[in-house]
Amino acid sequence: MSIAQNLLNIKASLPESVTLVAVSKTKPVSDLMEVYDAGQRIFGENKIQEMVDKWEQMPKDIEWHMIGHVQTNKVKYMAPFVNLIHGVDSLKLLQEINKQAAKNNRIINCLLQIHIAEEETKFGLDETELNVLLTSSELQDMKNIQILGLMGMATFTDNQNQVKKEFQHLKSVFDKLNPLNTTNYKLNTISMGMSGDYQLAIECGSTMVRIGSSIFGGRK
Repeated sequence: MSIAQNLLNIKASLPESVTLVAVSKTKPVSDLMEVYDAGQRIFGENKIQEMVDKWEQMPKDIEWHMIGHVQTNKVKYMAPFVNLIHGVDSLKLLQEINKQAAKNNRIINCLLQIHIAEEETKFGLDETELNVLLTSSELQDMKNIQILGLMGMATFTDNQNQVKKEFQHLKSVFDKLNPLNTTNYKLNTISMGMSGDYQLAIECGSTMVRIGSSIFGGRK
């Protein structure tokens, strides 16, 4: 089946309330353009340099999402164009995004990454760190970011019960968040679910899924 057909099949299976991010990391621009021509406008990359290269070559109506772990010293390269940064896991990173967004006269959308997996290698905030960040005076002062919600990655396992439990945990953290009286905080997004578990994630309340191999095929 063609890449475009894979995309259309997945789109047809998603509820209208769920946004599809086509995870295009390591894939050539020709593959991305095939998906673009089939109507996809949101692409997710996990390496900033690769995303910059593709942004330069591709149509400018694409929304670029940074879905990988972000080093603060690399934020400046994507600040002119990135639409949403999924993996914000520290106040320091948020401050750097705010600073670089201001330099580019932009507001950059962010999701706060919550650690929900059992693996130690996954990045993210725990609930205490999340609450400290959200109640910090520093956050109130940031005029060039907008926090749209939360992101999480489940444990890489075949145990669907465990994955479901982790997704439900992220949803419960999201549901407990209080709306803050700040202009830079509008909660409407839960980014969870990838090729192997996105249907389960949607059942658990996901509003944004990150799908790569089911569209583009496996990575070498």
